[in-house]
Amino acid sequence: MIGYLLSFMILWSVAYSVWAGTSAEVSNSVITSGAEAVELVLTLAGSMAVWGGIMKIAERSGLTQALTKLMQPVLKLIFRGLKKDSEALRAIAMNLSADLMGLGNAATPLGIEAMRALEREESPGERATPNMIKLAVMNSCSAEIIPATVAALRAEAGSASPMEILPCVLLVSFASLAVALLVAEVLNIGAKR
Repeated sequence: MIGYLLSFMILWSVAYSVWAGTSAEVSNSVITSGAEAVELVLTLAGSMAVWGGIMKIAERSGLTQALTKLMQPVLKLIFRGLKKDSEALRAIAMNLSADLMGLGNAATPLGIEAMRALEREESPGERATPNMIKLAVMNSCSAEIIPATVAALRAEAGSASPMEILPCVLLVSFASLAVALLVAEVLNIGAKR
């Protein structure tokens, strides 16, 4: 479906540029935008490679296990019913660590792993469990301490201080996470009735 939509948008743009007499500008834009897109992808790939490597080092050095223990009291409150040495709890902590560092793309495979671990431990059947819903909500809101991807985009765009957005990111991401978890909990309580 998305392929049809994108094809329609491209064909419509080309047809309109011919009708409006701006086809030279469209041709020039296609050429320059392609180069800019490749440059942006390489910048983001470099940033993700660095932070993904840092996450692997953290995992192998035992830092993620320490982070899991540090997060465990809070995670046990949010994800009720999971055992202390739960594989799902470890996977959730890894996923949230990547989210906290602002590594949305690196956090995605960790989130999938955490969801699969929850599925194995809670065997939900046809419906998602409350813990699965909370994990999905937390990944959608993804509170960030270090907005690495946004900072990389800002640096690429020429920002003199790409991390100056940090206070706003902290406030908004943690506020949205708190509200989303509260709503998920209220709706879960309502669904039990």
